[in-house]
Amino acid sequence: MNIEEEQLNLHNQLCFPIYLCSKELIRRYTPMLEKLDLTYTQYIVMMFLWEKKTGNVSDISRVLLLDSGTLTPLLKKLEAKGYITRKRSKVDERNLDVKITEEGMALRKKALKIPSQIDKIINLDLKDQRELYSLIYKVLLNLEKGE
Repeated sequence: MNIEEEQLNLHNQLCFPIYLCSKELIRRYTPMLEKLDLTYTQYIVMMFLWEKKTGNVSDISRVLLLDSGTLTPLLKKLEAKGYITRKRSKVDERNLDVKITEEGMALRKKALKIPSQIDKIINLDLKDQRELYSLIYKVLLNLEKGE
């Protein structure tokens, strides 16, 4: 087998362990998030809003790399649960402003232990976590530059 052919082996693909890791991490989050009646994607939107309190759909989409086809129904579900409100922007009617509600902020308190539970599962010291985080974001930035 030549070098070019060997590159197609799974164990030579950087994308494969990243995919598996992402899939497994989300699987581990699932039972914790089910207690909050959230999917993983809803959870990351809520984390954005717990931090920012408000934002428009474009901001959320840009930061979380979610397209409108994913984001729109997700936001509708979060609004139906009472966690957010969505209103047309007064500045630009084409944009929807999203704001967290008191119920949405109350949900944050229920989610506080999730990061430490995930840290225990991952079992990396802080230095390794920061290095991995940095490398993953370096890859993401390089991918964005390549577009």
